[in-house]
Amino acid sequence: MFELAGKRVFVAGHKGMVGSAIVRRLAREDCEVLTLDRREVDLRDQYAVRAWMTDRRPDAVFMAAAKVGGILANDRYPADFLLDNLLIETAMTAAAHAADVTKMLFLGSSCIYPKMSPQPIPEEALLTGLLEPTNEWYAIAKIAGIKLAQAFRRQYGCDYISAMPTNLYGPGDNFDLGSSHVMPALIRKVHDARTGGGDVVIWGTGTPRREFLYVDDCADACVHLMKHYSDAQHINVGSGEDVTILELTQTVMEVLGHNGRIVHDTSKPDGTPRKLMDGAKLQALGWVPTVSLRDGIARSYEAFLAGQYREAAMDATG
Repeated sequence: MFELAGKRVFVAGHKGMVGSAIVRRLAREDCEVLTLDRREVDLRDQYAVRAWMTDRRPDAVFMAAAKVGGILANDRYPADFLLDNLLIETAMTAAAHAADVTKMLFLGSSCIYPKMSPQPIPEEALLTGLLEPTNEWYAIAKIAGIKLAQAFRRQYGCDYISAMPTNLYGPGDNFDLGSSHVMPALIRKVHDARTGGGDVVIWGTGTPRREFLYVDDCADACVHLMKHYSDAQHINVGSGEDVTILELTQTVMEVLGHNGRIVHDTSKPDGTPRKLMDGAKLQALGWVPTVSLRDGIARSYEAFLAGQYREAAMDATG
């Protein structure tokens, strides 16, 4: 067991949805939380990151910084998504090694798996088939991050681990319709239809199945893994349940109290037919989620109304 009590813990990307949730979760641990503002250091700058980390000497690092976005953003800006995330990963991992960081957790994404993976998706499905074309650039960067952590573990004995969350949502999410993921996009669309009238337009047929996890559950899982897990194999982090996009839309409408019409824009892609994570390994370590889908949607909407969100894809330096 890796104790966090008394440790200096660096949360990279603390202003993002996942990073801020990890900071909230660490408030329950007796540790010193370190954060870094993008105005101080660009996390793509290898030399600046190394200088900062060797000066601050964290004992543990949660690597939650990334450039993120939905299908549209990934399709429009493939070079940005690939390059920025590769730069962040290489700078952070090399700096952690140079600063003698005892343990680091790299956060990836469920998009690392092949488009036609077995369901639910086991960790062993990685690199067994072709990726979903609409987000392959981001996926390739995240796969590289996993392999980089494994390489440092193998060559230098570094205790670097990787967690692969499913679709996350919650306070601090991006609700911009041009760059957001499906859950915040639906909450925004239903809110706009509820307050301004009009239909709720969803992409594709509505038949793809997706799994969702409230971000504070994800943060709790990451802290649990930091404490209780040490191996090269990446670990899935999910809720264990999935719904169709149409069912999700109907649930969001029910939670937000909107009875309007749902319209399908079939000119837009469906994406991967199904993406359900196999969470058996994490469950075996003693962790299960606690926030239901309906409760998570309600909390996310409350956060949106309170202004706890960002209006654009997360900048790579954050």
